[in-house]
Amino acid sequence: MVRVGLTTERLTRAGAELADEVGFDQVTVSALARRFDVKVASLYSHVKNSRDLKTRIALLALEELADRVAAALAGRAGKDALTAFANVYRDYAREHPGRYAAAQLRLSPEDAAASAGVRHAQMTRAILRGYDLTEPDQTHAVRLLGSVFHGYVSLELGGSFSHSAPDAQESWSRVLDALDALLRNWPAPTGTAGPTPQAAGPTPQNNRLEP
Repeated sequence: MVRVGLTTERLTRAGAELADEVGFDQVTVSALARRFDVKVASLYSHVKNSRDLKTRIALLALEELADRVAAALAGRAGKDALTAFANVYRDYAREHPGRYAAAQLRLSPEDAAASAGVRHAQMTRAILRGYDLTEPDQTHAVRLLGSVFHGYVSLELGGSFSHSAPDAQESWSRVLDALDALLRNWPAPTGTAGPTPQAAGPTPQNNRLEP
């Protein structure tokens, strides 16, 4: 590959491509140097270390995913919006498994607050306002959606649904039907609720769907 013209952005995108090919866990500065056929030391003027590289890939993935979600949600509400959001999430994970894994990286509070994760949280809450959910139920629903989407996608990527009927797409459609029904008929609390969480921004533990 061409050795000249290395920039932080180019290295980040190359790292994202590498993550999709070999897995996010395998992305290191050394692996990226081999990809460009350069010495490792030549990359340290662009990225500090492997953690810095992975953080940049995570931020790129969150930005890409947020842009796709925003485009898919335009003009949609209710179940249409929920379905569009969920399908973008699943399609991105299947198309870019390494980037998807990167989007789960635990970020520092500063990086999380400056990331596109804030947009993800805002768009998720906008969908839930269409179901007339207010706090703290809105936060509970945000966490539910994140858990269901991530759990389903992770199992699917791992091949868990490959050897039984019905196929994964049929189950996915039924899951979205069930979520829509639940959100339209959200249950009343059965116990003493704790303090209402503040809607600040995404936490490092969940860069996209945490309030």
